[in-house]
Amino acid sequence: MAPPAHVSILIPAFNEAGAIGAVVKSLTAGGWHEVIVIDDGSTDDTAAVAASAGARVVRHPYNKGNGASVKSGLRAAEGEYVLILDADGQHRAADAERLIAPLGEYDLVIGARTTHMQASWQRRLGNHFLNRLASYLTGRTIPDLTSGMRAGRRACFLEFIHLLPNGFSTPTTTTLSFLKAGYNVRFEPISVDTRIGTSKIKLARDGGKFVLIIIRVMTIFSPLRVFLPVSAASFFLGAAYAVWTAVTQRHVTNSSVLLIVLAVLLFAVGLVSEQIATLRFDGRK
Repeated sequence: MAPPAHVSILIPAFNEAGAIGAVVKSLTAGGWHEVIVIDDGSTDDTAAVAASAGARVVRHPYNKGNGASVKSGLRAAEGEYVLILDADGQHRAADAERLIAPLGEYDLVIGARTTHMQASWQRRLGNHFLNRLASYLTGRTIPDLTSGMRAGRRACFLEFIHLLPNGFSTPTTTTLSFLKAGYNVRFEPISVDTRIGTSKIKLARDGGKFVLIIIRVMTIFSPLRVFLPVSAASFFLGAAYAVWTAVTQRHVTNSSVLLIVLAVLLFAVGLVSEQIATLRFDGRK
């Protein structure tokens, strides 16, 4: 078990003055090494409220994004372990203590929400798709890929800090990074409360960004799992069309040949990409 005195709590916050004070006060009695609020260029009193509640505040001069805030917190933290949670009042202090309990045996512990605890049906549907996709990529069942509450070794987070985007996908990237690198990852069930204020993520505005995040994560960590199905589909489609035209028209069309050639090229690109992805983790201690 990681003692609270060895844990730095990181709370990225952007315009969360209405919630941040209560969040910090609920944590300050836990004996943590430090509670750090990363004020991501807020235009309200987030920084002042957090400081008055007892947090150490790291300020960005302008809004950079949730991922950039996490990176600033990781660089500023002094504890051996870090616990990252949201500033909107959803996460509970009691769950924070449960998440750090398995640390030592596990390198990353993720607070897994049940489906009915996640906001709208659109958000639940999107998260379900991400969970299934991540499970396919890693070969392990992932119940909650996008949970903002997670605890782990600070050194392990720093190992992958260059992969973390400045925007929204730090949970996705860290989960897949730890799993791909062979670290011990655990999903701990947690409860969440209704957030204070409104979500910074909008489906219409951010939907396309999350699609790009999915593609990026897939190609970084498991490229052959992307290229191989597409290659196989192209090959079987080309081969089937070739057989059909050979039987019905007594010749093989150029379209069939192109589909088969495309399949071979995609497979070759997938193999090379897989080797590059593997080399990324070579030399890790």
